[in-house]
Amino acid sequence: MIARAMAEKSQFQRGIELFNAGNFFEAHEAWEEIWLAATEPEKTFLQGLIQVAAAFHHYSRGNRKGMESLLEAGLTKLAQFKDGHRGIAVAKLRMDAKEWWAAAQDANTAPPQIEFHREASR
Repeated sequence: MIARAMAEKSQFQRGIELFNAGNFFEAHEAWEEIWLAATEPEKTFLQGLIQVAAAFHHYSRGNRKGMESLLEAGLTKLAQFKDGHRGIAVAKLRMDAKEWWAAAQDANTAPPQIEFHREASR
C-alpha cells in the first residue's frame, strides 16, 4: 500500500513536470494512469487536470474549439477544490489559465504553469 502511494505521488509529480515543460499530451497520460484507479473526489480533481492539459494540447495543434471546451470543463472541475489540494496552487492555476485565454485571443502566448509548493495532502 505504501509503495503504491509513493508510486502514485511520483507519477503525479511527473505529470506536473511534463505539464510545466509544455508536454501536455504526456502530462495528460501520466495523470490518466492515476485517474483510472482513483476514487472520488480525487477522480474529479485528476480529471480536471487532465482536461486542462488536453486543452493546451489541442491549442498547440490549432484546435481552438476543442481547447475552449476542455479548458472550461477542467477549470470548472478544479473550482471544487481548495487551494493547495495535493500541493497545487489551484486558485492560481485557474486564474492564470483564464488570464492566458483572454491574452491568447490576440497573441500566441505560452500556457500557464502549475505551482507546486508543499507536500501533497489528501
